Amino acid sequence: MAGKTINPTRMELTRLKGRLKTAVRGHKLLKDKRDEMMKQFLEIVRKNRALRKKVEEGLQRANAAFTVASAVMGPEMLEQALLYPKAGVELDVSFRNVMSVNVPVYDFHTTGDGAEIYPYGFAQTSGELDAALETLESVFRDMLELAEVEKSMQLLAQEIEKTRRRVNALEYVVIPEAQQNIRYISMKLDENERGNTTRLMKVKDMVLQDAHNFKS
Repeated sequence: MAGKTINPTRMELTRLKGRLKTAVRGHKLLKDKRDEMMKQFLEIVRKNRALRKKVEEGLQRANAAFTVASAVMGPEMLEQALLYPKAGVELDVSFRNVMSVNVPVYDFHTTGDGAEIYPYGFAQTSGELDAALETLESVFRDMLELAEVEKSMQLLAQEIEKTRRRVNALEYVVIPEAQQNIRYISMKLDENERGNTTRLMKVKDMVLQDAHNFKS
């Protein structure tokens, strides 16, 4: 039996066959999209793992250098030296398309005196503070790239989950239901055709019998 009440007509059968063909084609396209997105996602995961390791190591070096600088200069002197930065940072955000998903692309540029990262004179500060700022500057771009990669991972994971649900809905609900309804209508049409044939044969027999009786 069909999963729901349907009209067993040839027009409905034609409509369901067209819907089934579209569903099968859409299922294949969505599966291909899901597989390609999974491939892209795994590549981004590998990149994220390497970037995270690099950023963590850079931050550890920067923190160690700041700790040494604080011990040499004293916390108050360190805070005073970094109180008024000479340069600022502006962040630009654009987007690129990855398998119909708009993932962010971050870029930054410095404002002010971009060539000078030290907001202090060198007379009252230590070389450890210089090393700490240089290390932090070098890891900043990697931190920004890591944020970009992790956001891309999040957006791709959401799209993969949506696509997976659509694939499952087509594979386990829409396509089987259409196939079941097509079988049901086909059986009904065949049954009606056999019934019509039987009725026609009975009518023919009745006509022949009447004709034979009339001749007699």
